[in-house]
Amino acid sequence: MLLVLCALSLVVVAEETHCGGTPDRLCDVKPEAVYYKEPPTTDSEVSYKQLKTMFPSSSIQLFDVRNPDEFEAGHIPGSTNVPLGELQEALRLSPDQFKQRFGVRAPHKEDGSIVVYCQRGRRSATALDIMWDLGFSRVRHYAGGYSDWVQREEQ
Repeated sequence: MLLVLCALSLVVVAEETHCGGTPDRLCDVKPEAVYYKEPPTTDSEVSYKQLKTMFPSSSIQLFDVRNPDEFEAGHIPGSTNVPLGELQEALRLSPDQFKQRFGVRAPHKEDGSIVVYCQRGRRSATALDIMWDLGFSRVRHYAGGYSDWVQREEQ
């Protein structure tokens, strides 16, 4: 019964990408990747307004899980690029190795100020799932992603 309920909330993506259904070179998603149709819970989401209020705090860790070329083209200030395809391996690095590779302190499983984002929310939902599986139970994601950030910043 539990297996059936879990299967209903997940979808396996073979040809679809984060960009609305057409495969492209920017998406390093493997065919067997599992995506949530929707974020796991609304408690796991951070809105634009919430994210903006988090910035005065130096303890926020904001991770952009897009590809490096997307990150270089533009990103939310203060974020660190850890591409989705490298996330699981990165989170298993020692704190010293993580800091050396990404230039910031390694996140701790009990941290409540970790936020992940991507372009529109699909990859960050997957990143959320990966991090939860690794024990990061308080991580959240900015479901609107960089696209939402840019749109709201221009207003």
